[in-house]
Formats: sequence, C-alpha cells, structure tokens
Amino acid sequence: MEIINALLHIDTYIISLIASYGVLIYLILFLIIFAETGLIITPFLPGDSLLFVAGTIAGQGSLNVVSIFILLSLAAILGDSLNYALGNYLGERFFVRKKLIKQEHLERTKEFYRKHGGKTIILARFMPIIRTFAPFIAGVGKMDYRKFLSFNIIGGLCWVSLFVLGGYFFGTIPIVKNNLTLIIVLIIITSFIPPIINFLKHGKNE
Repeated sequence: MEIINALLHIDTYIISLIASYGVLIYLILFLIIFAETGLIITPFLPGDSLLFVAGTIAGQGSLNVVSIFILLSLAAILGDSLNYALGNYLGERFFVRKKLIKQEHLERTKEFYRKHGGKTIILARFMPIIRTFAPFIAGVGKMDYRKFLSFNIIGGLCWVSLFVLGGYFFGTIPIVKNNLTLIIVLIIITSFIPPIINFLKHGKNE
C-alpha cells in the first residue's frame, strides 16, 4: 500500500523532498531513475510518472528543466548499461550452471537479440517492469555492446524527453495541474497496456 500511495502522490513526495533537501533533489531523482532502470530487484520504483511529475514541477519553476533532462537521461542510459553488464557477467555463469535456463533457450535469446535487440531496447523503455529486465536479458543474450549502447542512448533520450517535456509543457495547464493524481494513474495504466497486449497475443499463439 505504501508503494501505491507513493506512486499516486509522487508530486507531493517530490515537493516535500525539495523543501527538505533543496538541490539534493536532483541527486535523489537521478538515483531513483538509475535504480529503476539499472537493478532488476527494483522494477517497482516510479519511472514514467516520476519523469512527468519532475517535468511538471520544473514547469512551475521549482526545478531546472535542462538539468532534469540531462541528469535523468544520463541516469536512464547508465542504468541500462549497468543492467546489461550484470546480465552479461552473470548470465551463463548463473542461469545455465544453476540450471535455471536451458542452454538451447539461451542460444535462442542470443539469436533474438542479434536480430531484434535494437527495437526491443527502445520499445522496452516505455513499458514498466519490462524496461528493467530488457537490458539485463540483452546482456545475458550477449547482444553486441556497441549496438546495445546506441539503442540504449536513443531509447533513453526519447523516454526522458517524452515524459519530462510532456510534464513541463502540459503539467501546468489548469485541468492537468488540478487532476495530477488522475493523470499519474492514467500514465501508469497506459504504460502497462503494451505488455498486456503482447502477453495476450503470445498467449493466443501458444
């Protein structure tokens, strides 16, 4: 319940943090986005909604939108890179040796990321939970790092731009500002639609 409450009232939490920590809020936001994208044990942290609210608060003048954009883009890119490195290092050592995944399935994963890895890395940015696991699996699948990095940068910049600038330009509109909790709920629900559709589609094919 605490996590859900924090997600739904993330604007209040950020404003409180600004009042308490001042400029350290930039570091706090950086660490949240870095952990949400970089550690497979923290997919529950806010992503889309946090970016939108940060942009909204920047639009109100409490944060610098350029600093927010640069720092959170960097956090998203570095987070995915760390996640890839962990998957690349732990992948076969852990999953195959512990018999959590068959070698043939691992080979299929490698082949998938060789063919479709770039598109997957970019699209996963806009899907909560999946964006936390996609770079890790790319590392497990031994996707070429230079290719991964290029799509990681593109996806990270697109993701942060969409939500931060969306909040910055639209978050101060009265109807949005007065219904920010509802907007956050809609963002969260909308973010889960693509993976649900994909799951249902695959389920039918099986």
